[in-house]
Amino acid sequence: QVQLAESGGGLVQAGGSLRLSCVVSGQPLGNYNMAWFRQAPGPERDYVAAIHWSGATTYYTDSVKGRFTISRDKTKNTVYLQMNSLKPEDTAIYYCAADSSQYVSLTPSHYNYWGQGTQVTVSS
Repeated sequence: QVQLAESGGGLVQAGGSLRLSCVVSGQPLGNYNMAWFRQAPGPERDYVAAIHWSGATTYYTDSVKGRFTISRDKTKNTVYLQMNSLKPEDTAIYYCAADSSQYVSLTPSHYNYWGQGTQVTVSS
């Protein structure tokens, strides 16, 4: 059984930075594609960034390209999301997700495992 635990959220002013962490337990990190999604008030959970299980490829939604960086540390079984130049529209609950497929999906329904989420609030 895989469990994910996010941390690192908080309140920051526009232009500031936060680093989110997602600790994976139960299985080696290298077995999974990992992704970050976010959900602002409303039903939609939107893709933010993803990293292939090999670590060779990363993906970003257009609105965060050049500002956010997804990375992983296999020795710590942890995935990170470094968020710079934050904007009020980045305010959301951020979720870490894991999927054991061969290819990275940008769709929430493809992900088997989810963390509990961490709140990010960016003030203007």
